[in-house]
Amino acid sequence: MQAIAGLEARVYAPHPLHGASRDWAETNCSVDLMIELVASLGRAPEAALGVTAALDFEGDQFTFFKLASEDLRDLCGIEIQELSLYDDLLGHMETQIARGRVVLVEVDAWRLPDTAGVSYRLEHSKTTIGVNRLDRAARSIGYFHNAGYFDLEGEDFDGLFPSARDGLPLFPYCEIARIGAPPSGDVAALAARRLAGHVSRAPRDNPFAEFAARLDQDAAALAGRAPAAFHKYAFNTLRQAGANFELLAAHLDWLAQNGQGDFSAAREGALAIAARAKALQFQLARAVTRRRTQGLAAQVEPLEQAWTRAIGALRREIAP
Repeated sequence: MQAIAGLEARVYAPHPLHGASRDWAETNCSVDLMIELVASLGRAPEAALGVTAALDFEGDQFTFFKLASEDLRDLCGIEIQELSLYDDLLGHMETQIARGRVVLVEVDAWRLPDTAGVSYRLEHSKTTIGVNRLDRAARSIGYFHNAGYFDLEGEDFDGLFPSARDGLPLFPYCEIARIGAPPSGDVAALAARRLAGHVSRAPRDNPFAEFAARLDQDAAALAGRAPAAFHKYAFNTLRQAGANFELLAAHLDWLAQNGQGDFSAAREGALAIAARAKALQFQLARAVTRRRTQGLAAQVEPLEQAWTRAIGALRREIAP
């Protein structure tokens, strides 16, 4: 039983947005999953990346950004709806997959073999997978996660989907990706208009200035904690920011290639954020290890300047 027929984990090739040459080959479980899901349908995930222009600093982390549901619907032909679970989880999944829908379900990465060396059998952490293939009798699924498509079976299947009679204390959060017809009309022109809306929601104050104001304090606190604390902090700050703006650059490239204008100034600023965030993450790791954390805030200034160039250029070049 498959929602999207013909996918095989053993020969699956990730989309170029997850290529090894990129500064940030992965972003977060939600965005990475949707990139691969859209691409597996032969559609352009770059079209729906305009939401990255609105990234903000939320006080203790950069926005855990997700692709906007209306952009996925209108630019990629995928509608996301919450799935209400009230009975056997596998039964719900079978019903939806039989209707051609990919089931997006929150699970424990402890049971995901594609996270070997990071979470698999090492660490309990929440993540989202997109279940495309389900064989209850064989205790096997095919699923989208992060930058690829994978198989899972046996004991891991049992751990992810315990029998309802075993007593689930709480149902997981679950959605369905309803796959419609490919979008028609001038998708690039619509994407450019949507980008204008996202730019209008971009923060008025520079989010990297706010991040800089607390970085030294955060780094000092991390210096006295286990390495896992650093990795979680880096994921929610520099990785989210860097990956976000590298995807914004890809969106601007796609718009330019499809006749929507020249966004070279904004693209340059976005790529500068991606590269500088990666370099600063390495600096932060060294500083925390050596317990020499003062002065890191000054290293954020190039990110502040690049954000001003990128968002300033977009505000000049594209208007609601």
